[in-house]
Parts: sequence; structure tokens; C-alpha cells
Amino acid sequence: MRIGLVGKPNVGKSTFFSAATLAKVDIANYPFCTIDANVGVAFIHSPAPCPCSELRKRLQDEGRIGPIDETDPRQGSICQPRTGSCIGFRRYVPCHLVDVAGLVPGASEGRGRGNAFLSDLANCTSLIQVIDASASTDIEGNPIEASADVLASMNEEISFLTDELDSWISGILADGWSRGTRRVQAEGEKGFASFLLEKLSGIGATNQSVHSTLDDLRASKIDLANPWQWDDSMIHEIARHLRPHIFPINIAANKADLAVGKPWEKIDSNALIIPTMADMELALRRADSSDLINYEPGECDFSICADGSLNEAQKRALQTMHQKLSNSQGTGISEILEKIVFGSLQMIVVYPVQDEGQWVDGESRVLPDALIVKTGISTKQLAYQVHTDLGDGFIKGIDGRSKRTIGAEHELENNAVVKIHSR
Repeated sequence: MRIGLVGKPNVGKSTFFSAATLAKVDIANYPFCTIDANVGVAFIHSPAPCPCSELRKRLQDEGRIGPIDETDPRQGSICQPRTGSCIGFRRYVPCHLVDVAGLVPGASEGRGRGNAFLSDLANCTSLIQVIDASASTDIEGNPIEASADVLASMNEEISFLTDELDSWISGILADGWSRGTRRVQAEGEKGFASFLLEKLSGIGATNQSVHSTLDDLRASKIDLANPWQWDDSMIHEIARHLRPHIFPINIAANKADLAVGKPWEKIDSNALIIPTMADMELALRRADSSDLINYEPGECDFSICADGSLNEAQKRALQTMHQKLSNSQGTGISEILEKIVFGSLQMIVVYPVQDEGQWVDGESRVLPDALIVKTGISTKQLAYQVHTDLGDGFIKGIDGRSKRTIGAEHELENNAVVKIHSR
């Protein structure tokens, strides 16, 4: 699963990316600081307690482990994540982020990085459009004196992104449209769906997204009988309906601490809109990494752990951040990622193991892997996600809690612990 960070230049996309992943990227106050897409991993909080809490209780009840030591830095967690972490049974799971170069109006026609930008979005499950809630940059990302009409500025950013995506998809469809649609006309709507999937699979279209689009078109009373007769405006209309299914967009109203009031609350959109402070999140994450403070991403508080080594300027800066963080109930970075993954996309977390009794892998590591997967995933689909060979040789699954056998088509629940048997 990949989430793309998009928007005009100089709104804080790279700062958002760096704050979420702690990856080192170029960050500067000018357009097109980012040229090539950056790819990194953010770790987000699983909505359910790590299953290692259940395992610990079982081991304690059996007398094989003692009670939680108050000095334990992991606060009782006994799992051994290969990626991410778990403290106090709070498991952080990996989510891939793509930081794409800034988009300017006319990108679909070659301006800025043109279609190179758009191609970087291929196969992103969802997009976060980072917009400037302070209205201190123009539509091309150049620094300006803050606009008096912040709402209009934010709406302009939102509109031009959807317009560019619509134009990009439309351009892909228009290339060979008449010939392609005539080729499948004997198959009717089924053939038309196959044509759309063939044209757009390279940018992440799926059978589900295509059929959802066709449902939308029928609901809009659009006649699907003779698509080979459609003109460019009709093809663009199809693209407009396809886009939200291929690229669902969520909005991070960044630089929220510099905004006057809460202008994002007035945006008329069905999208998820979360105010964010990427600069502050990055500063807090770096201070935590330097052992100056104790900070958990997503929290609205932190503690100073090295007060004696801080100079007065650092103390004042931390006091200011502490106040802003408290007032805003967090920086919004973790919040928007978690709401997208576990809310909008309805993903779940599952734990594959090699020993269904001890919940360990082949090297005796406890619950080493936590995978974000689609709701409704079957046991065999999970096997393929773990490794192709496991899927090809699938025999059965074992539920780690009940120890009962589960079949290939069994639908896994959130927080499931699963052993896959394979030839």
C-alpha cells in the first residue's frame, strides 16, 4: 500500500514526508525543491492492541513470565517487530509514502515536471493533497504575503489538482479511444469495462474501480451504449468519474499553526480534511531522536528528558511547541495517515506466524510481522501477500487463537494471528 503526497510546490509536502518517515530529504522555501519522487516508510498506530498483550497474559497465567516491571522501557510488550515498534502493546505498522514533486497548473500539458509528476502517482492507493492553510504561497508555490481570502486560496489549490488529474486520465483514454471501443463493441458493457481496465491498469485502476465508475455513470443517466461515438468532452466526463475511484484524495491543511482561525472548516468538500503542522512534527521527531524529549507521534504532549543540556532558546522553542501542540491536540500527521488507512480505506492488520502455538517465526521471534491488508482478505490471499510460493502451495490456515483450521476462502478479521500451511 502506497499513499502519495501531492500538491503545488512549497506547501510542506517534503516536510510532511520527512516528519512521517524521518527520511532525510531536501526541504527549502522555494518551488521544485523536490525533483524526483521520494519513497519512504511511515509507522502508524494499529487501532487494536498488539496480540502480544494476549500472549503475555497467557504466559503469566502459566507462570512462565513475571508481571510487568515498572522499569521496563517497553511497558510489557514482548513482541519482536522486524519493522516498526511496540511499546505498551501499542504496535506501529509500516505504511509506504511517496513524496511527489510539486504540481503546477498545466502539468497534464507538460508544465513543471509534466506527466513525470503524474506517473509517480501510479499505483498509489490513496492521495494526500497538502495545501497551504496559511495562504502564504501562490498557485505555483512562490512565497507571497498571506492572502486576505484564505478560503479562496485553499479552494483554488484543491480544484487545480483534480482538474490536472482529470485531464491526465482523459489524455490516456483519448489515445486510441474510437478504435479501442469499437474493438469491444460486440461485448457490450462488459467489453467497455475491459477496455477501460486495459487502458488504465498502469495507473492503478482495478476491476472494482472501473465497475464503481460505471455504476456512477448509470446513476448520472449517461448512456453507455455507444462509447465509440463520444467526443473529447464526454471522454473527459468519464475521466472525472474515474478519478475519485482510482485516486481518492484526502486533504492536509498544512501550516495550520500559521492560519488565522480555522479556514479548513469552511471548505465545501466530501474529502477527509485534517489540519497539520508538519514543521512542528519534524522538529519534535528530531528532538526525540536526539534524546532531548520523549515524544510519541500522534500524541498532544511530550516531556523534556534533558533539561540541563538545553540552552534558553531551545527551552523557549519547546515551550512554544508544547502550547501549540496542546491547543491543536496534536500535529495532525499521524491522525490523517491513520484515518486514511483504517478509516477511509478500511484496512486491517494481521499477524502471520510459523508457529500457531507460540506465535513465533522460524527464528523464534514473537509476532515479528504486522501486515496492513484489505478488509475481507482471505487466508489464501494473505499467503500470496506473504510470499508467492506460500500462495502457490497453499494447503490450509490455522487460527492462532482458536487453533482451528481455516480454509482458503476464510475471511480474516482485524488483529488475526495466522499460520499458513503450504507444500
